[in-house]
Amino acid sequence: MITWIRSGSIVDTLKGLIRKADILIKDDIISAIGIIPSELKQKNQRVKIIDAEGMLIIPGLIDMHVHLREPGHEYKETILSGSIAAVSGGFTSIACMPNTDPVNDNRAVTEFIIRRGKSAGFAKIYPIACISKKQEGKTLTEFGDIKDAGAVGVSDDGMPVINSELMRRATEYASYHGLTIISHSEDTSLSRGGVMNEGDISTAIGLTGIPSINEEIMVSRDILIAKFTKCPVHIAHVSTAGSVEIIKRGKEAGILVTAETAPHYFTLDHRAVTGYDSNTKMNPPLRTPEDVLAIKNGLADGIIDAIATDHAPHSTLEKDVEFDKAAFGIIGLETALPLTLALVRAGVISLPEAIKKLSLNPARILGIPGGQLEPGLPADLAIINPDYEYILKKEDILSKSKNSPFIGKALKGRNELTMIGGKIVWER
Repeated sequence: MITWIRSGSIVDTLKGLIRKADILIKDDIISAIGIIPSELKQKNQRVKIIDAEGMLIIPGLIDMHVHLREPGHEYKETILSGSIAAVSGGFTSIACMPNTDPVNDNRAVTEFIIRRGKSAGFAKIYPIACISKKQEGKTLTEFGDIKDAGAVGVSDDGMPVINSELMRRATEYASYHGLTIISHSEDTSLSRGGVMNEGDISTAIGLTGIPSINEEIMVSRDILIAKFTKCPVHIAHVSTAGSVEIIKRGKEAGILVTAETAPHYFTLDHRAVTGYDSNTKMNPPLRTPEDVLAIKNGLADGIIDAIATDHAPHSTLEKDVEFDKAAFGIIGLETALPLTLALVRAGVISLPEAIKKLSLNPARILGIPGGQLEPGLPADLAIINPDYEYILKKEDILSKSKNSPFIGKALKGRNELTMIGGKIVWER
C-alpha cells in the first residue's frame, strides 16, 4: 500500500524548520519526503492520496505522563478509551502511570497493560512501573523484571518517595537498568490537607493552601541525589517559578536532570479557582501569574524539556462534590495541542520547538522511538489544522471522563488525522 500526503507543511523537529513538502509512505515506513516518485504517475499504481493543503504535518505526539486508570478504575477511563482520546488529540504514543488498582509494581500488571494496549489498536502504550512496592515508599520494585516485561520508566506518581535513601538507590538502579526515573516532587508534610495554591486567593476564598516550597524542596533533593549518584532524574509536572530556577541551576552545573510541565500550568493560574470549579483542582495546584510566566520562560529557555498532559480522568462521583472533597486532576489529551499552539501564537516558543517538546524530547527522555519525520522511519504522524477555531463541548470529548476546565472555552488548532505505522487510526 502506498500513501501520498501532498501539499502540506512538515514540522521538522530535528532542524527546527517548517517546509512545504509531500510525504510518500510505503506500507508502514516513510519512503520519501519532498520529491514525488515517478511511479506515482503511473495509472495502474494503487495510491491513497491525502490532501494536506493548508495543514501542518507533525510527528505523532508523545505524552510521557498519562493516567489510564486500568486496571481497577475502568469507570473513569480504560486503556481503550484513553487510547482513542490520545489519537484524537494527535498522540501516537503515551506512557501510563502506575497508580492503578492493583498498582503496576510487578511483571504481571506491566504485561497486562501492554496486552490491553495492543488489543485496543490505537496509541502505542508504554507502561511506567512503580518505584516502590505498592507505592508505599519502603521497598524497591524489581526493576530488572519490570524492564524485561516492557516498562520504560519508574515513578510513584501520585505519591512522592519521601525516603531519600530509597530515592538514591532507585536512581542508581533505574540508571543501571535503562529505566527513566520520574520524580513526583511533593513534601507531603507541607501539602497535607491543602487543596489549592497557598496565597492571597486561597485566603480570600477560604480554602486550605499548598505552598510552593512543598514542590521546590523535593525538586532540590532529587537534583542533589542525581548530582551525587551521577544518574539522571526527570522532574514531573513542574508548576512553580522556584522549581524552574532550581532546575536551571542544576542543568548549568551539569547535573543530569530533565523536566516537564503540563498545559494547564502555562494557561491557568490560581485565580481560576475562585468559582470553586472542581475541574480547577489538581496536584500540583494552579499557581500564581508569576509562576505561569516562569513556566513559559522555562519552556522558551529550554529549562523545561517536555510538555506532558498529566491526563487524570475522574468521574462525576469524584468531581461533582464540594471543592475540598473533590479528587485532584483533569483530563488533557484532547486539549494539549491547542493550548500549546497558543504559546506559539503568543511568541513564547516557535512551532517546531513546541512540537519537539510534545514529541521528540519525550521520546528521548523515555528512550522510545518517535518524534521525527524522516525517510526510513515508521509513519507515525498527525495532520493538524492550526487555524481551526472552536468551542470545546463536553459531548465532543472522547475520554470516558469529562473533567476539564476548558469545556466551554474557545480553542484554536485541531488535529484532523492520526496515522500510526502508515495506518490511519483516527480521522475527524
